[in-house]
Amino acid sequence: MDRRLIIEHIPRLRRYARALVGDRYVADDLVQDTLERAWNKFHLWRPGSDLRAWLFTIMHNVFVNQVRRRRYEIEQAMDELPAVAVRATQGEQLELQDVDRVLRSLSAEQREVVLLVAVEQLTYEEVSCALDIPIGTVMSRLSRARERMRQLLGGQAVMPLKVVK
Repeated sequence: MDRRLIIEHIPRLRRYARALVGDRYVADDLVQDTLERAWNKFHLWRPGSDLRAWLFTIMHNVFVNQVRRRRYEIEQAMDELPAVAVRATQGEQLELQDVDRVLRSLSAEQREVVLLVAVEQLTYEEVSCALDIPIGTVMSRLSRARERMRQLLGGQAVMPLKVVK
C-alpha cells in the first residue's frame, strides 16, 4: 500500500474534523481514529473509487460512534470556537463568528452536510456516499440548513454556499 494515497488527504480530514467538532484536540483525535481505522481497513477500499469520500465515510462513522459514547463531551467541545486562520476586518470577523455560531446551532446531520458541500466541496453524490444517506436526504438537509441559517442570521444572505451537483 502506498501511504501517500491516505497522507495527501490529512489536511482535508483535519479541516472537516475541526469544523465538525469545534475543538482542535478533539478534532485531532477524530482524525487519528479515522486514519487508524482507514489504515487497518485499507484492504476494503476499492482501487479506482474515490478515496476522499471513503475517508470521509470512515470519519463520519467514527464521529457518530464517539457521539453515541460521549454525547456530553462532544456538546462541551462544540462550545469552543476554533481558531480561524483568516486575516479579516473587524466586520468580516464578526460575520465569521455569526456564521460559526449559526453553524454550530444546526443539528449534527445538517452541519455535516453543509460542511461537506460548502467547505469540502463534495458533490451531493459524494456526500450521499460518505454519510450513507440518499441524495434526496442530502439535498433536503442542505436546504433546511440554509433556511435555518438565513433565519438565525436575521434574513441576511448566508455566506455563499455553492450548489454542487
